Parts: sequence; structure tokens; C-alpha cells
Amino acid sequence: MKLLKILSFFLLLSFISCKEDNPTEKPNQDAGISTFYFIRHAEKDRTNPEDPDPELSQKGLGRAMHWAEILNEVDLDAIYSTNFNRTSMTAAPTSVKKNIDVQYYDPRILDIDQFKKDNLNKNVLVVGHSNTTPEFVNLLLGEDKYTQIDDNENGTLFIVTIVDGIATSSRLIFNCNCPD
Repeated sequence: MKLLKILSFFLLLSFISCKEDNPTEKPNQDAGISTFYFIRHAEKDRTNPEDPDPELSQKGLGRAMHWAEILNEVDLDAIYSTNFNRTSMTAAPTSVKKNIDVQYYDPRILDIDQFKKDNLNKNVLVVGHSNTTPEFVNLLLGEDKYTQIDDNENGTLFIVTIVDGIATSSRLIFNCNCPD
């Protein structure tokens, strides 16, 4: 009985002495998990080498559909693409399947810090080019890890995950048995 009174006294004392402290530090603005899926556009139509903005070839259309299937299980929040026919057409099947509008970006004027803030705690698909895709990945990583993708390689998927401000990456290559 005496032990119960002592415990009750300490319990009462702890309630009386507890007060709500206002935190002096602001929460970490980088807290959370963001995942970025980077792909290069699918195979472009090369019948006119003078065309600066070609559409996708038949094989490229098949690969774009293949990307939509690969990304089917990913809960995407946003899709970005450069404003070219080949990148827009690569993003289109995933955009339609996920009912997400494509947002266009210009890799020459990209504000990487703002991009990270805008996409904090999101899963994002980014469609770019053989040179801009690895550059974008490197910017998110804060290091020069990846080089330009070979012009004939259209099946590379980079995955960048940022957890509490720390970025990691992986690179996967998908073959496509798409019709020519």
C-alpha cells in the first residue's frame, strides 16, 4: 500500500511538472522520401536525319508502351518531359495509364533545389535524352556518376531515391522485344 502511494505521488508530480515545450528548431525541410525514375526517350524515327524533332519509330512506340507496363505498379505522383515529340510520345502511355498530366521542363534552366522541393515525398517519372538524363541524375546525386547514354540505348532506367536529403541511385537496363 505504501508503495502504491509513493508511485501515485511520483506520477502526480510528473503530470504537474510536465509542460509543453515549443520546439526551438524548425523541422528538417528535406525530411521524407522522394523517388525519381529517369528514362531516355524511346527509339526515334531516323528516316529524316535533318529533322530536329522527330516522332517515335514503330519500335519506339512499342517501347513507350513497354515503359508504361514496367511503371504500372509504381504509384507515380508526377511526370516530367522535355518539350520534344520523342520525349512527349515516350511519356504519353504512362501519362494516360496513370491519368497524370505531363509537365514540361527545360534541362538548360533547371533549378535542381526547387525541383527537389516541388517533388518532396513524391514518386516522379522524368523523360529526357541521352545527355540530359544522366546530367539530371547527377544533379540530384550531387556528383558526376553517370555519363551520356549511348545513342542506340533506349532501355536505361535510372532510379534516384532521396531519403532525408541523402541521394542514392541505381541503373537498370530493360530490353524490349518491340516490333521494328
